[in-house]
Amino acid sequence: MKRLCTNTRLLSLTLLLLVYGFTRGQNQSTATLYLGQTPPHQGQQLFAPGLISLKEQYEFGSVFSRDGNEFYFAVELQRGKPFLQYCKRQNGQWTKPQTLLTHEQYSFNDPFLSPDQQRLYFISDQPLNGKGPKKDVDIWFIQRQGQGWSEPVNAGPAINSPKNEYYVSFTSTGTMYFSSNRGTSKEQDKNYDIYTSRYEKGTFQPAQKLGSAINSEHYEADVFVAPDERYLIYCAERPDGKGQGDLWISFKDKNGAWQPAKNMGSAINTPGYDFCPFVTADGKYLFLSRDGDIYWVSAQIIQTLK
Repeated sequence: MKRLCTNTRLLSLTLLLLVYGFTRGQNQSTATLYLGQTPPHQGQQLFAPGLISLKEQYEFGSVFSRDGNEFYFAVELQRGKPFLQYCKRQNGQWTKPQTLLTHEQYSFNDPFLSPDQQRLYFISDQPLNGKGPKKDVDIWFIQRQGQGWSEPVNAGPAINSPKNEYYVSFTSTGTMYFSSNRGTSKEQDKNYDIYTSRYEKGTFQPAQKLGSAINSEHYEADVFVAPDERYLIYCAERPDGKGQGDLWISFKDKNGAWQPAKNMGSAINTPGYDFCPFVTADGKYLFLSRDGDIYWVSAQIIQTLK
């Protein structure tokens, strides 16, 4: 009887240690995901208050790397130029925000990683030679080099025009989605549209404007495309919107054509300006920017709109 009790105690202790180890592993994993933030369960939630979302600065345009170990975002201080910051997970711990690209004269914002994660794309008003007066806004990138990055490289004439190009996202095959006000008159400069460019044999092909299911006579920009190109989310300023700028979504039909975009509704949009959408690689969370802060929400909302 005594031996049975001893064995029972040993079994109970073993099970307790296993449960403790499993729970501790879960907690460690949770603590290192998404900068250690508690994920939103109901509705939108301010992302990383006191660390990323700060009262004294304006944050927008955020993106996580595919493995979740890097976080990039844009920051604008009062009366300053937007610049890029990042956090990195090292040895299970996240670094504090560090500046990646900044300049007293030129702006850097709207970061997004290429599908192979080797390039960080962004937009900037710096001139092609990096000197002199600022120019129109172009899409640029930096290339990973060891533990650092290259100097900025312009994405080229297939992407950029004499007008402005904003916000970048990619499909898994490298097709780029972005917005531009190319082809507009001075009176229509605010009429941005969504464009796409295929990446073939190491070169971007001439950009093509998407059709009327996505674009209108109003402002469309800040486009995020799903890696498998099932849907795209973008910001639009339309008279029938819920606020100053709303997020809209379009899905592809069975024939591969974009369906007419629909407003993402009050679960996402507010009377303010909602923009800069990004969905994490695991498909769990939708990030967006509003009123100088970054928010996140469960990406399950996407399926309810299909």
